Amino acid sequence: MTNPLLDNDGLPAFVHIKPEHVEPAIDTLLAENRANIARLLDEVTDHSWVNTIEPIEEWEDRLGRAWSPVSHMNSVVNSDELREAYNACLPKLSEYGTEMGQNRKLYEAYKAVADKADALNLDTAQRKVLENALRDFHLSGVDLPADKQARYKAISQQLSELTSQFSDNLLDATNAWSKQLDDESALKGLPPSAIALAKQTAEQREQSGYVLTLDFPSYYPVMTYAEDAGLRRELYEAYNTRASDQGPHAGQWDNSTIMDQILALRHEKARLLGFNNYAEYSLAAKMARSTDEVVGFLDDLAVKSKPQAERELAELQAFAKEQHGVDELNPWDISYYAEKLRQHRYAISSEEVKPYFPETRVVPGMFAVIGKLFGVIIHEVVDGSVEVWHPDVKFYEIRDADTGEVRGQFYFDLYARPKKRGGAWMDDCQGRMKSSHREQIPVAYMTCNFTPPVDGKPALLTHDEVETLFHEFGHGLHHMLTRIDYPAVSGISGVAWDAVELPSQFMENFCWQRAGLDLIAGHVETGEPIPDDLFDRMMAAKNFQSGMMMVRQLEFSLFDFRIHRDFDPAKGARIYAILDEVRDQVAVLKPPAWNRFPHGFSHIFSGGYAAGYYSYKWAEVLSADAFSLFEENGVFDPATGRSFLHNILEKGGSQDAMELFVAFRGREPRIDALLRHSGIAA
Repeated sequence: MTNPLLDNDGLPAFVHIKPEHVEPAIDTLLAENRANIARLLDEVTDHSWVNTIEPIEEWEDRLGRAWSPVSHMNSVVNSDELREAYNACLPKLSEYGTEMGQNRKLYEAYKAVADKADALNLDTAQRKVLENALRDFHLSGVDLPADKQARYKAISQQLSELTSQFSDNLLDATNAWSKQLDDESALKGLPPSAIALAKQTAEQREQSGYVLTLDFPSYYPVMTYAEDAGLRRELYEAYNTRASDQGPHAGQWDNSTIMDQILALRHEKARLLGFNNYAEYSLAAKMARSTDEVVGFLDDLAVKSKPQAERELAELQAFAKEQHGVDELNPWDISYYAEKLRQHRYAISSEEVKPYFPETRVVPGMFAVIGKLFGVIIHEVVDGSVEVWHPDVKFYEIRDADTGEVRGQFYFDLYARPKKRGGAWMDDCQGRMKSSHREQIPVAYMTCNFTPPVDGKPALLTHDEVETLFHEFGHGLHHMLTRIDYPAVSGISGVAWDAVELPSQFMENFCWQRAGLDLIAGHVETGEPIPDDLFDRMMAAKNFQSGMMMVRQLEFSLFDFRIHRDFDPAKGARIYAILDEVRDQVAVLKPPAWNRFPHGFSHIFSGGYAAGYYSYKWAEVLSADAFSLFEENGVFDPATGRSFLHNILEKGGSQDAMELFVAFRGREPRIDALLRHSGIAA
């Protein structure tokens, strides 16, 4: 049988992809790419877009379409065999990427095309492809002497392996912990849906009673509702010491040394390229112009937010003491008493809202919102023609409402399960591409970790989960609705990292609008819309403890940026020393000394957010300001929706993010909309 990763002209053949296919396929494609590029550089003397850039994009696209399902399956149906095959390929892909980035002859070919962009009549997107490529050649060390190029390549390989090991350790540590309970009374306070999930988990594991895990749908209800403070503390400690030197599995999957090594190697890499630190290096491809600008932005938000956060914590402490006789709040008590205060103040709980958000209403409702905004129709493909990696996964396509043209397709994998990485994300299966001889539509992976359906009833989502779904789908729309034909700048590719969250955070706003809620919400049993009284209470509670939430995000952002900006090889990583300094500045509640939050901070140690976590807040300024135009013109105003589609979503990374924002909004962004949406007085 042929290797399904090599015979990949269509969508991935997930059913047929086996771990033993991975390494041979990647070896073959890497060898072919090297040979093809070497031959092109030898044979072509007068470089143009069609004879140089286009064929290289084709070869890179084929490699990407082979690696994409492997990387994705490693996250969603992880196994020892697949992980081994995946990890075996990482250094090979890293070596290839660095080799191409340092190929002087290839750089000269791209430069030759860029130099005659006018003569070749290249469009804006093509010029951006070349501009980004030349920047990335420099960031890959094309200008370095041979010995430093070799060191750069070695660093890149090590980082590829270490970041994967960090992720593996976190997944293993998460999967390793569970708690079996025979007596339902131990779960007192938990909503029926959480108890049913614990029972279902026990049955699936062939255990008696109830089983709790560190997967978010299991962990979160315990922290929010469990009356047993000892149980809350036990889960809090297990969750916040994962992959560390502390907690129930202390030292077993410890990321301590890996984190130190990652930071040291990133710093060395940045210094090799002439930057003072990795934070400077990371900004080379972002909107922010300097490290001072980023820190100033975060400090300013902290100054505006911390007084409110301190008032909110004092209110919570006073409530816990007066109403529940609790003298001191521990970190594992915060969510529990915050939910009590929220119910006390607004007579609202997450559980009261959940019946109005069955997945069977939310998903089609979200598609209707998107249809009204952007003139598209989304429908499921049910003919069995598309292979998926798990029975829960569904496949959809997006069509233009006027022409019927297929704009994009996506896989939907919504539920938590063992061997699946936690969190929610969008990733690309393949990008939009149009060359002189073929056209390829964009395809996305949409992944969440919601509580699965229990006892044959529809999955019920919390309002937070509905926001998460809209957020990730915003990324998906950015990827799938692009009109740019060149993979390097189509969809989310080539978008400045601190602007990439704009469409995702923008979409969250529709979960708070009555017109949006009427489409996505309906009672699971009656289909009735959210009553006015409940809606009013939801809106009143919208910014409950928003100051505390803001400073928590600022803590993450400043910590991430500072460990990369302030790294000193003579002193080492100083991860917890810097974290303590950041907490002294912005935090209103200090966790216990044994808390090991950074050991599970996968966004920055194994994701793409290193020295970039601030992007969430940076882009939130953009998204809040963008949505304020809808507030002015009407939430579903067709002209405003189409303007967002044409100026933001369709343009991808083909122009600078600020140019696109100004084209939509008519001016540069202002911070006041974010503070207003967050309920924080400027």
